[in-house]
Amino acid sequence: MVELIQDNWLLFVIALLIGIAVAYWVFVVTRRTSVVTTRTDALDEGAAPAIRNQALIDTPPASAVSPATAPVVPPGLAGAGTAVAAVVEEQKAEALKATPGDPDETAGDDLSRIKGLGPKLEATLISLGVTRFSQIAAWSEDDIDRIDAQLGRFEGRIRRDNWVAQAQFLAGGDMAGYEEKFGRL
Repeated sequence: MVELIQDNWLLFVIALLIGIAVAYWVFVVTRRTSVVTTRTDALDEGAAPAIRNQALIDTPPASAVSPATAPVVPPGLAGAGTAVAAVVEEQKAEALKATPGDPDETAGDDLSRIKGLGPKLEATLISLGVTRFSQIAAWSEDDIDRIDAQLGRFEGRIRRDNWVAQAQFLAGGDMAGYEEKFGRL
């Protein structure tokens, strides 16, 4: 090994100088770019304190807002909560009018008999207060839009599967008409 180095020492020195030149180029020459900015940061030494959103700081907490000072509801949502509350109250009134001995009146209809309405959709409708075929049969276009928006990934099923027409047949007890138009249950 010593003989190899003695015979080729000039090559080893040249290789070492090339290695140093490449390392200098990679680590020093290519790193000369620097970012120059005139913006100051709040963490810079001698910089002014950070600017705070004073409007956000001065706003009272949401729990302190009275209904009289509550924010205005956007026009697209105006009255939606009132409409839902009215439907819920109407259903509560229907439930109180029902005779307790009749299980069909207190339990509601089997909404899964509507084609395209499975157990998950039935549970969603029940959570929205829809328990009867007569309720679905009486839906207007606005009601369909409102309920459809709450169906998540099932959005569009109401019109596609024609739930309103199916519910009209089922609410009226017209099984022959239902089977003629929609097939057997």
